[in-house]
Amino acid sequence: MPADTPGIHHVTSLVADAQESVDFYTDVLGLRLVKHTVNQKDMLTRHLFYGNGTGEPGTVYTCFPYPNEVPARPGKPSVPAATFTVPAESLDFWRDRLDDRDIEHETRERLDETALRFADPAGTTLELVEAEAPVEPWTASVPDEHAIRGFHGVTVLPADPYATASTLETFGFSLDAEDGERVRYRAPGDRATVVDVLNRGAEYGREGVGSIQHVALRVPSRDDLMEYHDLLRERDLRVSRVRDRRYFESLYVRDPGGILWELATETPGFTRDEPTEELGESFVLPEFFADDRDLIESQLPELET
Repeated sequence: MPADTPGIHHVTSLVADAQESVDFYTDVLGLRLVKHTVNQKDMLTRHLFYGNGTGEPGTVYTCFPYPNEVPARPGKPSVPAATFTVPAESLDFWRDRLDDRDIEHETRERLDETALRFADPAGTTLELVEAEAPVEPWTASVPDEHAIRGFHGVTVLPADPYATASTLETFGFSLDAEDGERVRYRAPGDRATVVDVLNRGAEYGREGVGSIQHVALRVPSRDDLMEYHDLLRERDLRVSRVRDRRYFESLYVRDPGGILWELATETPGFTRDEPTEELGESFVLPEFFADDRDLIESQLPELET
């Protein structure tokens, strides 16, 4: 059997405007742009990665900018929210920070925690929760005592919550708590361990700008990926081949509840083609697009990073 996943590796969403994305996630949330590259399946679409100083798995939020994509329509199956961790007694700081930038927000109580909820410029719902996390934050624009420590977790709204819960158990998550329609599953790691499954009726939605496309979970090694590949196929789940994503290897599986998961290795990481102190400063391309750099740069709008 493959090793249990210790938690979330990264979360990926769709946005309309690359510049708005960079400005929001670096200037407002205080994350570091750790990699500026392109979609490996579409060389004319940027792929932006944000995280802590090294892009440690469990801290990384990625965006695909699609200027002509239609807005998302809320509904099932989907990932309605991604939740970041901040230190204790930080939510007042973040309320003031959002107010200063005229960003609407609200506070929600659930499962003995307070979540500060708001949206990015694309309309993606984000939350901040106070919790412990053994992560060194990026502090270029937010003080250390309030800076984001990576993910707390995600909320998913499946078409079939029981099928999604069963898939989570296959990955090593276990039932942790319930609060009405919210059922919490937790991975055995030390950070980014929470997946809340919503068990409620909803209309069917549509993926688009403002939606979270998939959630990636960490696995220790390529051997574990191969074992998961075989295990998931044995259970008749729709699983991809193992793919080389340059900074990690991964596979994708859509569970019977309609949620798209990625399993991703923790290595080699984002310093593979840039030193730590220069992460995100260059526009880097996979080797197979290297000869097309002039074409790519001529077709993409300028981006100030």
